[in-house]
Amino acid sequence: MENTTLGTTGPSVSRLGLGLMGMSGMYGPADRAESIATVHAALDRGVTLLDTGDFYGMGHNEMLLQEALRGRDRDRAVLSVKFGALRDADGAFLGVDLRPAAIKNFVAYSLQRLGTDHIDVYRPARISPEFPIEEVVGALSELVDKGWIRHIGLSEVSAETLRRAHAVHPVTDVQIEYSLISRGIEKDLLPTANELGVAVTAYGVLSRGLISGHWTPQAAAGDFRAHLPRFSGDALGHNLALVEALRTVADRKGVSVAQLAIAWVLGRGDGLVPLIGARRRDRLDEALGALDVTLDAADLAAIEAAVPADSARGDRYDPAQMRMLDSER
Repeated sequence: MENTTLGTTGPSVSRLGLGLMGMSGMYGPADRAESIATVHAALDRGVTLLDTGDFYGMGHNEMLLQEALRGRDRDRAVLSVKFGALRDADGAFLGVDLRPAAIKNFVAYSLQRLGTDHIDVYRPARISPEFPIEEVVGALSELVDKGWIRHIGLSEVSAETLRRAHAVHPVTDVQIEYSLISRGIEKDLLPTANELGVAVTAYGVLSRGLISGHWTPQAAAGDFRAHLPRFSGDALGHNLALVEALRTVADRKGVSVAQLAIAWVLGRGDGLVPLIGARRRDRLDEALGALDVTLDAADLAAIEAAVPADSARGDRYDPAQMRMLDSER
């Protein structure tokens, strides 16, 4: 597995990372044994970057990861953890809490659930105007000094917020959605990150399965995707037509739609690390196959013709969640 460095100050990580969110109910039921086997398979194939969040399954995801890492060399894994999101017993999101005392509380619980003495990259899941980014990063830098975390990351922030944060303490990476149908970072955030030497870890490279080539109406039944604008009404039919256009390109190339979409993100630069959300070993194998896909100028032109920038319909989240995204303000 080829490795890269997260920015100019971060750790060495695999060229693809594994996002674990889907293993804790966010996309419907997941098989615990298969989830752990998938993490093991990823580690055995050289995947080192493992991404989780303390609010994924209200701690379930971190405990699952601890179980998956039991008996493994902890130092061969790079653990990336998001924190700060508040949820109620029904799973609804209530906002974020980024007070310094809350940050210390969140990290203490995560260290316990993960069964480790440090987190490699720690990041607020969302930024709120009521918590100045300078104060948030200042509090995180104290955790670095204590050795509880090694690096500071951010998630879903604007270019301006990234600059302000980076001026307080080096930011290793920004985690944000990026795919063929989510290209908003190309205008401001991606150039700013490149300028500052900050990596981008891209989640949603298959747009939550929408552009995987495997999506069916049953796939999102009963999980939160059914309420997302891109998966609803006329937008869904339009977006699936884009996928079929992409499938034509993939078929000519002799690869799967998912591999083509992941390879496209991989080709956007060494400072960009895609996170794949595989919950099963067969999906992991398919995603890792993207590492062997080379796209030439003709391929890129065909992909662009099939899925032009801004061609998707529907926002990434529902209106309430969109208002929580600093990257969209």
